[in-house]
Amino acid sequence: MSKQYGFYIDTKHCTGCKACFVACKDRQNLNTGEKFRKVYEFSGGTWSSADTDAFSKNVFAFYVSMSCNQCDNPACLNVCPAGAYTKRDADGIVVYDASKCISCFGCQKVCPYTAPVYDYEAQHMKKCIMCTDEKDSSGIPDPACVKACPSRALDFGEIEALKAKYGDANTVASFPTTTKPNAVFKLHKDASSGNVVMNKEEVF
Repeated sequence: MSKQYGFYIDTKHCTGCKACFVACKDRQNLNTGEKFRKVYEFSGGTWSSADTDAFSKNVFAFYVSMSCNQCDNPACLNVCPAGAYTKRDADGIVVYDASKCISCFGCQKVCPYTAPVYDYEAQHMKKCIMCTDEKDSSGIPDPACVKACPSRALDFGEIEALKAKYGDANTVASFPTTTKPNAVFKLHKDASSGNVVMNKEEVF
């Protein structure tokens, strides 16, 4: 494989504004309930009272913007009985051939990030390809989600360059690494807390 592209996600500075999600939804013209990029809220901590009836807290919350991580060992590709998924040698993007889809939902069920999205109107799955369909002679531009982030909490590029720039943390909170995701995270200071809970995600 000549290149492998990935995302950088800064969970310290992400405010959960969902600008990335909205930009992606608009760029891809997704239907209601379809999301290529999701913003998760994690929270934890408690309030406690002292003998003086004063309250103290250690509560926290942080956000994680997540989409398809173009994994090195993609669960979607491995499980698809129709061979609809392939991983491109040129850029490492996991691409999808809708004409082969048999609507078994297997890929969506096994993906740790629920990246494949089912289009009930077209009756096939679809997924994020990092806006690489915009590629031209000058290369691959930043995806819509990266361009839209007002906090600059997202970045895009070759995964080795992202690791060199930001470090090699490739998971956060409860997200697994069994599929070898091509993502780099800047971890919120409370991300490793033992009582982190993922809150229910909104549906748009």
